[in-house]
Amino acid sequence: MIVIKTSKDIELMRISGRITAGAMEAARKACRPGVTTAELDAVIHEYILGHGASPTFLGYAGFPGSACISVNDELIHGIPGKRVIEKGDIVSVDVGACYKGLNTDMADTFVTEDSPENAKRLYRITRESFYKGLEFMKVGYRLGDVSAAIQEHIESAGYFVVKKYVGHGVGFELHEDPSVPNYGIAGHGLRLQRGMTLAVEPMVNEKCEDVRVLSNGWTVVPAAGGLSAHYENTVLITDGEPELITVV
Repeated sequence: MIVIKTSKDIELMRISGRITAGAMEAARKACRPGVTTAELDAVIHEYILGHGASPTFLGYAGFPGSACISVNDELIHGIPGKRVIEKGDIVSVDVGACYKGLNTDMADTFVTEDSPENAKRLYRITRESFYKGLEFMKVGYRLGDVSAAIQEHIESAGYFVVKKYVGHGVGFELHEDPSVPNYGIAGHGLRLQRGMTLAVEPMVNEKCEDVRVLSNGWTVVPAAGGLSAHYENTVLITDGEPELITVV
């Protein structure tokens, strides 16, 4: 069932979104060579708690961290731990905050001047694909319009859309209806309505579509190797232009 948010719900989600985005920015500033992914997770954890919210991911289905931190060929669900971030690494951070019962969700991939050129291009295309989809996130368009725009931009650049994992509704739960694939057919799917809140999250591999889960039961990597990138925002469907809820 798709939950249409009331004006009160939306105001709480805006606060949640600012906290989520603030935690992401804190992580970005702390992400440097020599820092462990556990230390990065601690920065996120303390930021969210310090702003009156709770980390949505902590304990979700047993996940042990406050954020998913995935490095280089890790696509999603990287578990924070002893891994040390090295010069040139690309680091994908997926984080959510819950404020007074309302959740928001976002992800970004940190790419630096020291990252290889293929990593910079992969990230650029991944981020751009989100905004291609955002152009269709308006009342009257169909979900397939969003998905098709994302897919076309990724595949036209020679990269691979991960189809096993998709975006989703978000709000009272981290994962709500509907599913938001990063692939689809324009003109198909449900029509977007005012008050929908959707976590749209292109997940892109450099060399293949297929993925596998590591022995820790969480971390997802491309089956054929190569780099991965992830980008996500929580989006509110309005009567006009879509609103990005996860902004500082």
